[in-house]
Amino acid sequence: MTETEGVKLRRSQLATPGSDPEMISKAPSSGADEAFLDLEDSVAPNEKVDARENVIEGLVEGDWSETLPCFRMNGVETEWWYDDVIEVVGRAGEYVDTIMVPMVHGPSTVHTVENLLAQVEVNNDLPVGEIGLQTQIESAEGMNNVVEIAKASDRIESLVFGPGDYTASVGAAGLTIGSGDGYPGHYWHYQLARIAHAAKAEGLQVMDGPFAEIEDTEGFRDSCRHASMVGCDGKWAIHPSQIEPANEVFAPSETEAEKARRIVEEYERATAEGRGAVSVDGEMVDEATNKMAQNIVARAEQANLY
Repeated sequence: MTETEGVKLRRSQLATPGSDPEMISKAPSSGADEAFLDLEDSVAPNEKVDARENVIEGLVEGDWSETLPCFRMNGVETEWWYDDVIEVVGRAGEYVDTIMVPMVHGPSTVHTVENLLAQVEVNNDLPVGEIGLQTQIESAEGMNNVVEIAKASDRIESLVFGPGDYTASVGAAGLTIGSGDGYPGHYWHYQLARIAHAAKAEGLQVMDGPFAEIEDTEGFRDSCRHASMVGCDGKWAIHPSQIEPANEVFAPSETEAEKARRIVEEYERATAEGRGAVSVDGEMVDEATNKMAQNIVARAEQANLY
């Protein structure tokens, strides 16, 4: 399942070009926790309008019971974004879980999309506020404003790092999106940690962007592990082969899940007896450890490990 007690599981986000009807038809059964049908970077300018029709058809006709349905609109600085929202939400809004908003440089971008979205919902008898937003941080300006962006709307469910456009924005070296090969450390540690702090303070999820070297499975796993360690909840999969590794890395191992559950149970017993700490497997457990364990238990439950 993709959702447990209102918290959505987003270990993997499958990027699906809106110009490819066959890939769209396969997305709901891909095994990804979420698939976003893309109208932005993966679609050529002369295919934008036709791709919009493909996305609408895919949302309406697909069985999305096991995969969260999202679509990525074009940026608000383009000529297409307005009709993306009006057409897709107007004709397929009841099937849309979230809209991914690219190139979010500040809260005003979020407000612009939110205002139009609310009017489209009203005009099509859709519940106002039910469709969520996922905002992409992919510029130096967006990174500077990430705290304000995270607070910009109650619709926001996650912040998404876009390493490709961010690399271009800051003039960093490299041509392979998401790699950072040869860098002495985690190439995107600062950026992901900054986004994670802003997101978690508002109770939002954090998604890491693409890793372009599709055949480098271990490199992709390393990228997932690094992202997970700084607080990310999941990562893009730009090829179906990346879905399973992402799902594995962003879920606790069975050993970790079982230990976390023991910690929660033992700490609950200890506090009931008036003790503020307890030893579990030779380790001292206090309230801070218990909170960490509760997070792992929640993730394990979402991933059906119990």
